[in-house]
Amino acid sequence: MTASLLDLRDPSSFPSRRVEAWKYTDVRRLLRETPPTSPGADVAPGGPFAALGGEELAFVNGRCDGFPGIIAEGQGEEPMRLRFVSTADGAGHQPEVAIEVTAGSRLVLLESHEGRASGYVANTRLKISVGEGASLTRVVLGEDAADALAFVRAEVTLSAGATFEQVTATSGAKLQRFETHVGHPGQGASVRMDGLYALSDARHADLTSVVTHAGLDGQTSQLVKGVVHDTARGVFQGKIVVERGADGTDARMAHNALILSERGEVDAKPELIIYADDVQCAHGNTVGALDESALFYMQQRGIPADEARALLTQAFLFEVVDRIGHEGAREVVREWLTARL
Repeated sequence: MTASLLDLRDPSSFPSRRVEAWKYTDVRRLLRETPPTSPGADVAPGGPFAALGGEELAFVNGRCDGFPGIIAEGQGEEPMRLRFVSTADGAGHQPEVAIEVTAGSRLVLLESHEGRASGYVANTRLKISVGEGASLTRVVLGEDAADALAFVRAEVTLSAGATFEQVTATSGAKLQRFETHVGHPGQGASVRMDGLYALSDARHADLTSVVTHAGLDGQTSQLVKGVVHDTARGVFQGKIVVERGADGTDARMAHNALILSERGEVDAKPELIIYADDVQCAHGNTVGALDESALFYMQQRGIPADEARALLTQAFLFEVVDRIGHEGAREVVREWLTARL
């Protein structure tokens, strides 16, 4: 978490493909100067998770008046809806949010990134701490504009016995990156960090994560799936680091993607860096096309080719959706994804 951060106020911080962690998402190719500052604006309550109720906090063009940060205490019967809405054409904003889930508490955070303008640049930062024995479920929907540049970086610190569950679902942007860094203490803490991307046209989505296990007996499970159409590009970079002394770590990571066009592209870089001996760690990666035999089987039973492809694609991605523990959020993501396939 000590690497230099992308800062819209400082063009020298804009990474290019020469920076290893950004080699597939070249910001400097598209952004060389600080964009004009987004003006203040208001939006009506709503967003993709509105029907699930709970408190809503909306950052519009990077601003949320009077916002003191989020401190979650208790068992969190109602979810919290965190919206980042961009409404200013050709402008930039950089919201920062601190979220604390206190010891023994529980929070369901439903987060949406909503593009209602063109050509904007959004650079969102979240600092999240999950206390001892606490639980955070974070469900993220990325709905940025096709010509936007959008970057989200979350730094998550866990305490002993904490549970962190996250799923990110996105349809991409001109250049988009969701980045998550997790400081994992071991000590019975567990992480499940999933993602999916469904990309078309020339959209780009980058799901990057780093989980660092620093103590005994920690668990991490990660499943990321993606589908790419047209000239879109999907990127997955997942790194799990097991430090010396982090014996008993159980860490597993998988990325699977389908390319459904001749010019689509998927770049994947799964990594395990292990300095401890007594661990169980594994990673896997596959990139391919739809199963032609399954497609033929469905057509032979009277299902039109386009419908058969959509059904197979749906089934492929729904494995990630089905792992969302919150029933209401799971259904919202399912409907959102179905509308894009």
